[in-house]
Amino acid sequence: MAILNRFSEMLPEISEWRRDLHAHPELRFEEHRTAGFVAAKLKEFGCDEVLSGFGKTGVIGVIRGASGSSNRTIGFRADMDALPIHEATNLPHASKISGKMHACGHDGHTAMLFGAAKYLAETRNFDGKVVVVFQPAEEGGGGARAMIEDGLMERWNVNEIYGMHNMPGLPIGEFAVRTGAQMASPDKFEITVRGKGGHGAMPHLAIDTTLVASQIVVALQSIASRNINPMQNVVVSICGFRTETDTYNVIPNSVHLRGTVRTFEPDVQRAVRSRINALAMATADAYGAVAEVEHISGPPALVNHEREADLAADVALQVCGVAHRDMEAKMAGEDFSEMLVERPGAYLFVGNGNSADLHNPFYDFNDEAIPFGCSWFVRMAEQRLSDMSMA
Repeated sequence: MAILNRFSEMLPEISEWRRDLHAHPELRFEEHRTAGFVAAKLKEFGCDEVLSGFGKTGVIGVIRGASGSSNRTIGFRADMDALPIHEATNLPHASKISGKMHACGHDGHTAMLFGAAKYLAETRNFDGKVVVVFQPAEEGGGGARAMIEDGLMERWNVNEIYGMHNMPGLPIGEFAVRTGAQMASPDKFEITVRGKGGHGAMPHLAIDTTLVASQIVVALQSIASRNINPMQNVVVSICGFRTETDTYNVIPNSVHLRGTVRTFEPDVQRAVRSRINALAMATADAYGAVAEVEHISGPPALVNHEREADLAADVALQVCGVAHRDMEAKMAGEDFSEMLVERPGAYLFVGNGNSADLHNPFYDFNDEAIPFGCSWFVRMAEQRLSDMSMA
């Protein structure tokens, strides 16, 4: 456990970095201060290569091992962006930016990879290259795809790639990783209902879009319960209902709905889209209105590769002795899935203890998790880039 002990010693320093990031959150593709902070630290650590502006606002660091005999490369990714949430923690390091907050722990993910990068740049006890990937715009912005399209995998000949996310409710010092599908594909959809506006006291002269939209919301709830095999996971949620009026006596001419679909299998995804179209349009038509539907594709489901998930779990056991393999798949989405389509790898969870849930205004990353995450990255790099293991 020497690595873990070293990171326990480094914890005050890494926590300071994390809290600075937490106090200065930036939304997707706006991570200019964050990226500057990351690049400056990587140069300070002595990384052999530091590249900013990769994937728009992403940062890449490259660390070469002491032995130059191998051309094998392992990648580690951390996300950097924050969320449009007003923080309610009142902590000393709380967000200084109104309406923006690190409510998903990306400040902690970045800090853990910072700690690992500093250690690896100091020790270089591996043969090959470690590429540390600081990704922008995980929160619905397509940051992973932007980095892939900029040549992430090819430019550094990445052979395997791994990512990590904190998990509230999982005890500090424990990890969890599944083989196969671990997180869902998060699609979005928008429905615009167009009718005929009018006076609230004379609804018979209007085509009431509020009524029509309400019926569509109810109708869509039948998809998961009546159109999809009960053994297949699916979520259809309407999360936005907006009319063009904000008064008491006007029937709006149009209503706008927004929602999300979560699936694991492409055939289920296609079936859900088809049913949303059919139900929205038929319901609107029955009331004399029109429904326009737009589907917005998200990243694919996150599917861990079997061998790499096993390797990730083995290293987690070395670090802390606990690696849950039987965790349930999550209906949340994660665009690291795009990277796992390109290269073998795995995505695992590290315990955040008894904290508020993710995307909650009272959430804060637990700094006690930092030594475990840092140790996992380092141990994984050293083992996978030993002389024999990646052959």
